[in-house]
Amino acid sequence: MALVNIPRLDLQHYTEGTAEQRQQFVQDIGKAFNETGFVTIANHGLSNELIDELYQVVKAFFEQPSDIKGKYEYPELAGQRGYTSKGKEKAKDSKTPDLKEFWQRGQTIVGEEYSKADFPDNPQVEELPRFNEVTAEIYKKLEDAGRNLLKAIATYLNLPEDYFEQYVINGNSILRAIHYFPIENPDSIPADAVRAGAHEDINLITLLIGASADGLEVLTKDGEWFAIKAKGEDIVVNVGDMLQRLTNNKLKSTTHRVVNPPRELMKTSRYSVPFFLHPKSSMSLASLESCIDAEHPKAYEDYTAGEYLDERLREIGLKM
Repeated sequence: MALVNIPRLDLQHYTEGTAEQRQQFVQDIGKAFNETGFVTIANHGLSNELIDELYQVVKAFFEQPSDIKGKYEYPELAGQRGYTSKGKEKAKDSKTPDLKEFWQRGQTIVGEEYSKADFPDNPQVEELPRFNEVTAEIYKKLEDAGRNLLKAIATYLNLPEDYFEQYVINGNSILRAIHYFPIENPDSIPADAVRAGAHEDINLITLLIGASADGLEVLTKDGEWFAIKAKGEDIVVNVGDMLQRLTNNKLKSTTHRVVNPPRELMKTSRYSVPFFLHPKSSMSLASLESCIDAEHPKAYEDYTAGEYLDERLREIGLKM
């Protein structure tokens, strides 16, 4: 198997480091996003205690009876707020739904006029007050970490450091808590059913808090699947399709999946909490002129982030 470049980087080297440390961080994240689209990040601003409590409240929510969870499912919101039940989402090119259920928390707009149609209220789980409080705190901390990472990415792309700020402050980011539920009878599910089918993320970057079990794999340039093993306190960060489009494939939105565990572990749950950092819907994803040349002709039509999100939500079955 070819060597896969998924470095472990310290975010404080960028936010608080010397000029040399900052420049090294920029080059390291740029190189990794150019080659595999993935890094793991230490010192991201989330304490181990907060992460532990996050997984406690997430587990507590998904252990609620189906009728309780169902109170918070709003099909008209295309899964963008609240609960989405089993059998709803699939990978773009798959016909079989993923083996999961999830909860999504969206942006709380501060200091700007906005439409409830664009930014619906976040449902509050009456039965678990700490679930609401902890997921709100995690959202804010991951958003802050993501904004710092985008500053490093902008620097790598020779853009102004704050290039992305105007688009991601009060942007359309989503925190998703996922429960890959136990399979009591593995013979009862379709042969091609997996926890998360091979896919690319829609957004600019994804920040993933270490999952409760193994299973995340990325597809290498050589067409081989490579298991990602992050240290428990780190977050995994990867490029999404929007950033790949913006950079005309300079930064790679890598295909990844979550595979089923060995048969003897199918009756166990797996939890993970990704943060999908989205810009405002009005952001243009037209490829940057600096990323287009004779060797790299423009590969994509011009889209806005909102148009692209709408298209992809239809493809994965969340929007009709």
